[in-house]
Amino acid sequence: MHSLMKVLFLLLTLFSVSLMADGVKKYSFRVAYGYASEKDLGDILLTADFSKHPLNLDVIAIDAGYLLKERLFDLPIDVYMKGGFSKFNEVSDYQLGGVYYGGYSDTYEVLAYIKLFYNLDFADNRIRIGFGEGVSYVNDLLVAEVYDATDPLTHQQDPTARFLNYLDITLDFDVGKLIRVKSLENVYMGYLLKHRSGVFGLFSGVHGGSNYNSFYIETNF
Repeated sequence: MHSLMKVLFLLLTLFSVSLMADGVKKYSFRVAYGYASEKDLGDILLTADFSKHPLNLDVIAIDAGYLLKERLFDLPIDVYMKGGFSKFNEVSDYQLGGVYYGGYSDTYEVLAYIKLFYNLDFADNRIRIGFGEGVSYVNDLLVAEVYDATDPLTHQQDPTARFLNYLDITLDFDVGKLIRVKSLENVYMGYLLKHRSGVFGLFSGVHGGSNYNSFYIETNF
């Protein structure tokens, strides 16, 4: 994973530098790697519990965006329209707690969402808090969501679905501003929480979902 992230960081850095000359930064591009969590959204955000899922599931994702509005209502809030594509590495044959998880292959996801960034500027540095809301569609049920919906004692399964609500929650910093390298400004590194859920049954009666703790590199150009 570390070698992959180094290569991706280098590619995004070169990409960002090559496009900074025109001064136009209407677009964004992000590459992320994440792993599934057994914890709920609230547990992760409130207690910072980043423990891994017992089934060892992970994901690689790319996202691209277009700036819809800079400084919304004259506040330090930027609004993007974003879309993405993810590849979930699923288990092929596994048994846990008396429940068999088998017959799954790699699963693919497409995303569409609106993302708001709140920019915190201080001492010539920038930190962004991001919140995205949209929809997610996967070509097959995610193992993490089947696991979440299955009662370990009765083995009964609550509803799951391919089409669910999507949240994209991030915290990152501007690499160039931090290390004082002009050519790396607008290259961001940070934490991403990928969250799919049925919003308490609003989507296909689904009450569960999945959470993936992720690390990413993003550039604006």
